[in-house]
Amino acid sequence: MWRETTLLVVLLLLVHKSHACHPSSCGKITHISYPFRLRGDPEYCGDERYELGCENNVTVLYLNSEQFHVQAINYDNYTVRVVDPALQHHNCSSLPLRSLSRSNFSDTYTHRMGPYQAGLDPDRNWESLSFEHIVFLNCKHSVRDNSKYVESGECVKWDSKGYAYAVTGDLKAEDLEVGCDVKLVAPTSLRTMNNHSYAAIHRTLAYGFEISWTKLACQNLCLLNRFCYFDSSKKKLRCGTGILDILLGVSSILSYIAWTLILRALILVVVIVLLLVCKWKKRHASMYQNIENYLGQNNFAPIRYSFSDIKKMAGGFKEKLGEGGFGYVFKGKLRSGSYVAIKTLGKSKGNGQDFINEVATIGKIHHQNVVQLIGFCVRGSKHYLVYEFMSNGSLDKFIFSKGRSVNLTYEKIYNISIGVARGIAYLHHGCEMKILHFDIKPHNILLDENFLPKISDFGLAKLYSINNSIVTMTAARGTIGYMAPELFYNNIGGISNKADVYSFGMLLMEMASKRKNLNPHAQHSSQLYFPLWIYDHIREEENIEMEDMTEDEKKIVKKMIIVALWCIQLKPDDRPSMNRVVKMLEGDIEDLEIPPKPILYPDETVTEGQTINSYS
Repeated sequence: MWRETTLLVVLLLLVHKSHACHPSSCGKITHISYPFRLRGDPEYCGDERYELGCENNVTVLYLNSEQFHVQAINYDNYTVRVVDPALQHHNCSSLPLRSLSRSNFSDTYTHRMGPYQAGLDPDRNWESLSFEHIVFLNCKHSVRDNSKYVESGECVKWDSKGYAYAVTGDLKAEDLEVGCDVKLVAPTSLRTMNNHSYAAIHRTLAYGFEISWTKLACQNLCLLNRFCYFDSSKKKLRCGTGILDILLGVSSILSYIAWTLILRALILVVVIVLLLVCKWKKRHASMYQNIENYLGQNNFAPIRYSFSDIKKMAGGFKEKLGEGGFGYVFKGKLRSGSYVAIKTLGKSKGNGQDFINEVATIGKIHHQNVVQLIGFCVRGSKHYLVYEFMSNGSLDKFIFSKGRSVNLTYEKIYNISIGVARGIAYLHHGCEMKILHFDIKPHNILLDENFLPKISDFGLAKLYSINNSIVTMTAARGTIGYMAPELFYNNIGGISNKADVYSFGMLLMEMASKRKNLNPHAQHSSQLYFPLWIYDHIREEENIEMEDMTEDEKKIVKKMIIVALWCIQLKPDDRPSMNRVVKMLEGDIEDLEIPPKPILYPDETVTEGQTINSYS
């Protein structure tokens, strides 16, 4: 009994306070009352979550920390119509300041959420509270065969060369034309849309969109968590109080459960049939979906090409430049006449992770020592990457091949090493995210016509926050002979950007010696592993006699070897950062100290259960 008495007292207090609150007005919006209140009204008037502003005689609603101008408030159906303040009725060039869609709201009021909803649950048959989307796109080419695309003419121009379009309603993946990207998504509640002209679309947009406060209305109307539903005949929310209402509610719930079970059973049957018929396609389908989702959620500077574009570029894939564990590389040509390298990815690992890694990392990088990604193509399980063409190929052909017509001087090799070091330093310290390459080796260093080096192949790369000094990995990655020891052993330090420093040290040693670090055909056992053999010569200040070299060239080679010896120290903490490596290579040899002798193996076996990814 005391609970009912307490509840009655609370309700009487609320009624008393509500009578003491007089409606407010601001501009054209009058009779502003519960749950709303204007700033400056008494605290007991309205709900603080529904506080409105009044700026320059315009009523302002605050949604997701942004301002919207209130056009109308309907207390009968619990809706408020708002519009973006940047929209102007008679200015077709005006657009909303920010994107907003149904995903910013929740369509059910039975769960915890913000103060506003996009409308009632569609099952409640109150469709007038929902809104539709208008999607603005920018396309590289004119779209003529899709009636959904309405050209904006001179009203909207995203860039000087593109074509601007607007599409009414939800834009499905299959409706997104090749070469088009979404610039803006805006809502509208005016459903009688004439989508045949941009002027009509803009008028619809300027009308605004409706949001509701049905959650609060249900909470206030139906105390003690009673059932809340919409009476379609009277267009009002009602609570389940009587036996008839309870029966209607139970009947509705049982009907919903029955239809749900039937639907789930049908879905289960369909799924089983599809699994039996398409089992062998499962991996490729999931990989394709994973890549499509990732590309749809991120904006990339590289162009997305269709397969027909790729085929025309490659000239039927007739001129092959090379191949590796990833697939093949073909020479291609753009319409502008520039040559490109088209990389085809074969069987990709882990839901297309190799492809995602490469596009996500190199697609955001612009540095003279990192190869430029021009575009990409996704065609089911087949993926293609379009790179700038590097006419001199990879570095390994110049430092390991003795019979090559072009023999690089040590000065040229030294300049190449500095360029590679600058590129890795940029990946580690010059981007918004720290990029670890994990596969630095001669094969992945490409040379243009002027022998400017560029780092390539980001299939094993990982992105980390710039503040993370240590990263976590489930498996070692890289190429044997260039992989840092901490990828194998867990007692020498965590995995960090120092793993790339080690790989660069092994690369730098091979560039200085023009030979592989491991030589199984050496005449003496002391010469099997070049870094140990050369360390003894450097420490004893003996002359380095590898081939005919001038005194200046000997100094260059000695400097490169000393820097390399620092980079291949066993413990990551003993290695310099790549920024420090660049300064060491550019500085005087007299300023360099001889590092401790490199240790090949720590006192530990390979970590149990760890796997190794090796790519030649």
